[in-house]
Amino acid sequence: MPLDNEPLQHPDQWDDDVRRRYAKRQSSARESAGTKAAFRDYDTPARHSVREFYRQNHERQTVAFNRRMRQQWLPLQTRRMSVWEAMEFLNELVDDSDPDTALPQIAHAMQTAEAIRADGHPDWFVLTGLIHDMGKVLCLFGEPQWAVVGDTFPVGCRWSDRIVYPELFAGNPDRHVERYQTRCGIYQEHCGLDQVMLSWGHDEYLYHVVRDHLPPEALAMIRYHSFYSAHREQEYDWLMNDVDRRMLDHVRAFNQYDLYTKTDEPPDVQRLTPYYRELVDRYFPGPLAW
Repeated sequence: MPLDNEPLQHPDQWDDDVRRRYAKRQSSARESAGTKAAFRDYDTPARHSVREFYRQNHERQTVAFNRRMRQQWLPLQTRRMSVWEAMEFLNELVDDSDPDTALPQIAHAMQTAEAIRADGHPDWFVLTGLIHDMGKVLCLFGEPQWAVVGDTFPVGCRWSDRIVYPELFAGNPDRHVERYQTRCGIYQEHCGLDQVMLSWGHDEYLYHVVRDHLPPEALAMIRYHSFYSAHREQEYDWLMNDVDRRMLDHVRAFNQYDLYTKTDEPPDVQRLTPYYRELVDRYFPGPLAW
């Protein structure tokens, strides 16, 4: 077993921990239709490396850090590449130590997208399933995992005790900023999530990369799919407006596929690639700024 101070070996460890936490609470339309798949039951405690990951994440995701990350990454000047090039780039994140699977990232993406497609959802929804984790290229650009993956949460206001491992915020220096420890913090009540700075990671980054190409529902799925304290734990309603509440319904619908489509049976990537290349080209006809 990893030592308590050993960080995650791969982003998929966070994905697996999320599935473990929520596996027994799923209530998707796929279940109610009697088509529930047999997913792993994560009865064992989370890996020590996951807790260490969240210690680093919760201590370092400060207001100052988030402002710095947006200044560094959101000019989107690091690289120009197409969505498909980004998908192939992400294949470098295959986890040789993952006990569940050795599938490349594109196979994980297709598993999610194919489940959405099988349920007859619109093509933009299918595309969202395919690309939703592409912001993890930040790992390949040199960012540490605690700044790329993990449950997201607002910074600049009091942390909810429904965030995973809330006790680990004890080491965050923002704890000593009085304004940051109020209910709304630096925000106005019901200002809308678009005005709220969520902890930095692959969700927020990808949202900015693709924001001019997808409908609002897809953008909400990408931007908020790791915001579990809101869409799963019903927290932070006081910062939301009516549009946010409608959008979170779409996020919940999406997350059923994100959480519960990882299986041992790989998709036929070669057979499916022409369909997904055409779908990608329809929405993203040229290279994007990253």
